[in-house]
Amino acid sequence: MLILAMLVLGLSAGWAAHLMVGRGEPNWARLLFAGLAGSFVGGTLASLLAGDGFDIRPSGLIGSIVGAVVVLLAFRALGEKPASPPR
Repeated sequence: MLILAMLVLGLSAGWAAHLMVGRGEPNWARLLFAGLAGSFVGGTLASLLAGDGFDIRPSGLIGSIVGAVVVLLAFRALGEKPASPPR
């Protein structure tokens, strides 16, 4: 049950991040990865900095979304190809 909750939270954080920075159709696999990675890094860091520990609190949820935004922006920066020079 915990794994299912983590998947749903990660997909939700990725979807919320896509609403903030995304363009076009969402790639659900990428959103799931971004949400899980963002939740792990951003959510854990925000929860520990706020003094909440590892309990589910708003600071951890906000940190999860912020972390997912950072991961999606990194995907975008690494994934774009430079334009070819005109001939």
